[in-house]
Amino acid sequence: MGKTKAYSNGDVTIVWEPEACIHSAICVKGLGEVFQPKEKPWIKINAASTEALVNQVKACPSGALSYYMNDEKNNESESLETKVEVLENGPLLIYGTLKVTYKDGIEETKNRTTAFCRCGASQNKPYCDGAHIDHQFIG
Repeated sequence: MGKTKAYSNGDVTIVWEPEACIHSAICVKGLGEVFQPKEKPWIKINAASTEALVNQVKACPSGALSYYMNDEKNNESESLETKVEVLENGPLLIYGTLKVTYKDGIEETKNRTTAFCRCGASQNKPYCDGAHIDHQFIG
C-alpha cells in the first residue's frame, strides 16, 4: 500500500489510498456533500451519517477508499464473499479478499474491491489506473 490519508468522525475512519484511485467519481456522485475533490481536505466526513459513509465506501470500484470502525479491536474490515464484475468499457472488479502474487513472487493481500486492467493501457498493471477512459476502450 502506498501513501494513505485517514479521515475520522469518531465512529468510523475512512482511509484513502490516492495511488489506487481510478477516478470513477462514484463517491462524488453518491455522496457529493462528503466527497469534494476540489476542496482540501476533500473528504468532509461529518457531512453524512456513519452508515451512509460506510455504504458509499463499499461502492468504491478501485478499493482506493476503505474504512474501519473505530471500536473494532483489531481495526479489520469484514471480508466479503468473492465476486467478479466486468464493467462495460472498464476494469474487471473483484469484490472480497484475494491474494495477488506478482511475477517476482511477492504477494499482496487485497481487501474490499480491486480493479484489474482489461484494456492493457494501465501504467499500474495488473491494476486499473483509469487509462481505459483516455484510450476509449470498448469491451
